[in-house]
Amino acid sequence: MIYQFEKDNIPVVLDVNSGAVHIVDKMIYDILEYFPRNKTPKVDKEKIITALKEKYNSEDLRVAMDELEQLISEEQLFTGEVKRGDNFEHVIKALCLHIAHDCNIRCKYCFASQGNFKGENLLMDFDTGAKALDFLIENSGNRRNLEVDFFGGEPLMNFQVVKDLVEYGKNKAKEWNKNMRFTITTNGTLLNEENMNYINENMENIVLSIDGNKETNDRMRYTVNNKGTYDLILPKIKRMVEKRGDKPYYVRGTFTKFNKDFSKDVIHLAEQGFRNISVEPVVAPSKEDYALGYEDLEEINAQYDILEQAYFNKKGTKEEFDFFHFKMNLQKNPCQEKRALGCGAGVEYVSVTPEGEVYPCHQFAGNPDFKMGSIWDQEELDTEIKKNFKNASVDNKESCRKCWAKYYCSGGCHANAYHENDSLLKPYELGCEMEKKRIQNSIIIEAKKKLGRDR
Repeated sequence: MIYQFEKDNIPVVLDVNSGAVHIVDKMIYDILEYFPRNKTPKVDKEKIITALKEKYNSEDLRVAMDELEQLISEEQLFTGEVKRGDNFEHVIKALCLHIAHDCNIRCKYCFASQGNFKGENLLMDFDTGAKALDFLIENSGNRRNLEVDFFGGEPLMNFQVVKDLVEYGKNKAKEWNKNMRFTITTNGTLLNEENMNYINENMENIVLSIDGNKETNDRMRYTVNNKGTYDLILPKIKRMVEKRGDKPYYVRGTFTKFNKDFSKDVIHLAEQGFRNISVEPVVAPSKEDYALGYEDLEEINAQYDILEQAYFNKKGTKEEFDFFHFKMNLQKNPCQEKRALGCGAGVEYVSVTPEGEVYPCHQFAGNPDFKMGSIWDQEELDTEIKKNFKNASVDNKESCRKCWAKYYCSGGCHANAYHENDSLLKPYELGCEMEKKRIQNSIIIEAKKKLGRDR
């Protein structure tokens, strides 16, 4: 199976099953237009020559087709599907720790119901957090590097427990000859010199929430007194990023129907000195006035093109930035199993609430249909839920099987699929369309780098 597209005068051919990306000349591109999309072609060379002889020299066409046959024989084009078995070891390697089901700000689009996940306002105690870290280690098999994300609500509302758990986790990991890496996600309002120093010294990564410029941010993210948060958080997250230096971080925002021109918000964040930026499309019921719809897709796609150009325009300047959705490693793709399964929610990644309940990921927390168990029980997690998430790979999603992007997006977000379609096996289609556009932009950015082009 191959997929072809051309952008900014760069013809690209993808071999879907292998992940190979080919930057080709126009003649090769045109020849491949006559090849079938989904099976190893039987090439009728004379038919292709007849079709293209007005455009290209016949001998050049023959040479080009010989080269294509060589690529096919080397399995760089029209690679067959890999059949995966069930003997791939899946261990838990990442944990989302809901350190606080409470929040000190109000975001209009918050999927967590203002931080409490439609339940009580709770803070995780040390014993529950320690038991969750034990659970992670004991279920990690031979996996050495483990990931823990302190999540909320707002984690800084329970920061002493965060610090106690980091110390406990590091000591426990050392006992088991493992490496536990910590991340924290925060709205930034409670940052101060003391906790910033601690985070900088102990956290592998930090995610700082801000939606863009003052107007965009304050429309959706405000305090309990209905005051905008932009002026409060901007200097604090700037200071946090300054302290990070070369250490990883992301400033992360959300765009909605109110700011479909979100490229200006990304550029604004870059102008504030932020280098690592992620601005995600909101996913919300269509009844909400801020929800995105198919009618917005053309404008959204145009914004990704604007961002692609801005990426090159600002390269080498003090406003240079990386956009999360444009960062693709085309040289070293994950294994086929990983590309089919995606994030690993419910299989390799789980979340734990303040009460110790286990869910496939943070976006399912509080939904009793997806409660996998509790860290306080000695019994194994709900194997049926785990099986359902393991089976929700691109191989088992009808709309994914024929899609060229399936091994780049891995079928998309399980939570978005479920909340939109009440099914893990039917992807969130609007999200699919946006993802395909971002993948194309990402590939063209890498192609331009390869070709030495700056626009």
